[in-house]
Amino acid sequence: QVQLVESGGGLVQPGGSLRLSCAASRSIFSIYTMGWYRQAPGKQREWVADITSGGTTNYADSVKGRFTISRDNAKNMVYLQMNSLKPEDTAIYYCNRFGVPMPSDSWGQGTQVTVSS
Repeated sequence: QVQLVESGGGLVQPGGSLRLSCAASRSIFSIYTMGWYRQAPGKQREWVADITSGGTTNYADSVKGRFTISRDNAKNMVYLQMNSLKPEDTAIYYCNRFGVPMPSDSWGQGTQVTVSS
């Protein structure tokens, strides 16, 4: 299995930026479409963005124009650049496969993003 470790979260003011990183443990990661997801307290985990092995990207309407997903297959890394952050972006952010069933034990610990003045 691919181990996923998210990092880069933190506390930022509205309008600020953060860059999240997701490190995968195996090079087979490079063939998968990968996604970023987030979960706020009391809400279901939601899809944020995804990127195919070839670099094609898709975004949720809520983040379109503000977030950019990217990947470096040689480094087994996927990134999420978050700009113009809003308080409603506050959540724990996770990376994982996209478009396939994801067992509960496939999720990492995530990284906390808090947007507050």
